[in-house]
This record gives sequence, C-alpha cells and structure tokens, in this order.
Amino acid sequence: MRYRAVGKTGIQVSEIGFGCWTMGGPNWSTANGQPIGWAEINEEDILAGIRVGLEAGVNHWDNADVYGNGRAERLLAKCLRKLGARRETQVIATKVGHFKGTAPSPYEAANIRHQCEQSLRNLRTDYIDIYYFHHGTFTGPDVDGVEHDYLNEAASTMRDLVREGKVRAVGQSAYTEEDFERAVPVVRPDVLQNKANMRYDQFIRPGGRVPELMRKFGSSFVGFGPLDQGILLDKFDPENPPKFAEGDYRNNRKDMLAESLRGLKPKLTQLRTQFGDSTAALASVACRFVLAHEHVCSTIPGFRNASQAACNVKGADDPPLTQEQIQFCRSVFG
Repeated sequence: MRYRAVGKTGIQVSEIGFGCWTMGGPNWSTANGQPIGWAEINEEDILAGIRVGLEAGVNHWDNADVYGNGRAERLLAKCLRKLGARRETQVIATKVGHFKGTAPSPYEAANIRHQCEQSLRNLRTDYIDIYYFHHGTFTGPDVDGVEHDYLNEAASTMRDLVREGKVRAVGQSAYTEEDFERAVPVVRPDVLQNKANMRYDQFIRPGGRVPELMRKFGSSFVGFGPLDQGILLDKFDPENPPKFAEGDYRNNRKDMLAESLRGLKPKLTQLRTQFGDSTAALASVACRFVLAHEHVCSTIPGFRNASQAACNVKGADDPPLTQEQIQFCRSVFG
C-alpha cells in the first residue's frame, strides 16, 4: 500500500481507503422518504472485510453521520477495536450535513456541534481526522422558516472545532462545480470529495474547474465510487437487471436498468480485453484510474464482505497506470 498527503496537513492516507456507506444498511430520507441506504449487512462479514483492509495497509475509513443514522460509525468503531487497530494509526473521516435532527438546517452551528459530539461518541474517539461538510448547499430555513445562508456560520464553527482539537482536517463534499466554487474560498478545506471514476471524472479531469480550485487553495481530493457501485466490475446482467432491497439507494439509479447496462457491455468488454478478465483486475484498473489524477490522495470503494474488500485493495499491488492506459480508459467511456 502506498500513502499520500491530505492537503498540507501532514496526514497520510492509504491510496485505497474504504467507504463505509454500505455499513449503514437500509435507510430512508426524512425529507422525502426516498431510499438513501443499502441492503442489510452482516456484521461478521463487515468485520472480515475490515480485517482484509487492515492487513493490506488500509488506514483511511470514510463515514458519515447519516449512514444508517450513526450505525455505520458505531460499527466501524466496534470492528476496529475488535481487530486491535491502534487509533493513532487510522485516519477516520466522517461528515455532517444530511442529518439535521430537530434543527431547521443541518448546517446550523448548534447542529454541527451536536452532530460532531455524536459522531465522536459513535466512533469512540476524541477527535475526527477529516470532518466533511457533506454537501455544498448551505442555504436553508432558519428557526422562523426564513431562507438563510449558513455558509459563513458553518465555516466558522468548523474552524472552532479544529482549534478545539476535535477535528484535524476539514473536508468539503459537493455535487456541482458551482457549489465547490462558492464553498471552497470560505471553508478553505484541506480536502474535497465527490464521485470519481472512468464514467464520471468531471471533478478530477485535468483542466477542469475543480482541479483549478484545488491548485489555488492547496486541497487534495478523495474520490468515492471508483467502481461505480459495481457497474465497472461488469457484475450486472442487462438481461436480468438487479433488484435491490427496500431502503437501498440503487433502486433509484437509472444506470442499473437494463437499457443502460446493455449499452455499457461493449465498453466493459474493451476493459476486460485490455486489463484482464477477472473482477479483481477490473477493480484494480478502476481504482488506479482515479489515483492517476493530480490532487487525488485516495479513492474509497465500498465493501460488504472480505471478498469485496480483497478486490478493492488489488490495485495497491499493481503499478500506476501509464498515460496511454489513462487515455485508453477515457476513449472507452468518452
């Protein structure tokens, strides 16, 4: 396993970390009732997957308060303790922003503090290594129901948490370039996060608006979804498209429908021909593609068991992609 720096913080994260969203199991949005979780998990399977990660040198675990409404944080802490991982050797990230409890907005200062304290308790730790704002929409109602901009308030609260020693590094996740451009100059995060894979490299592609922001402010990037939730592993049959349990976010993904999967088949065949026919080979090239980009410090595939965890870390044993290989991947997916 190789390690890279998070911004200018001195924190070193494994190039391949593990995303913990799946560990929360089924969940639904309190705003609109839509599924925002995954299928039910088996805790022993999760424990076995984390063991595989630790043995491979994974030290980066990406969580959030909304993943199972704290369940994923608690389970991560339980597993790391059971496996004897020393806290100071692990980089634990979590997020605030999608779980507001009884507050008018998740980015109200009091709610950020409340959620930070709850995450600390869930994770059984005195500090969070990387604490992210989970999205870049800082506007929302105040206590009187009037639209309010929480950006400066939220950024100030986060800086206070850093000064108090409860947070080591600040992160900003967002879903549009505009949200990143608005938030980054105010939040001044050490690291940004969003989806990054061969099908969707908008936020890491050289010459883009977000890479320019990272260059200007000295931020790194963590790319989630390098395997595109299994799509890039060619694991779904378009003639028998997958069906997911209630509470599983993937039920709402059009990319999981037969038509989309059918269109991807020839592209995935090209990947297999170029890089190898096994699931592990596809996982490796998917992770290495993300890691080949400037500013990226880590990519964080999800996992549900030891087998998936072993696929995730395969890329740690393989050499970085060449420029020719990167261009080939880009040419396949346009």
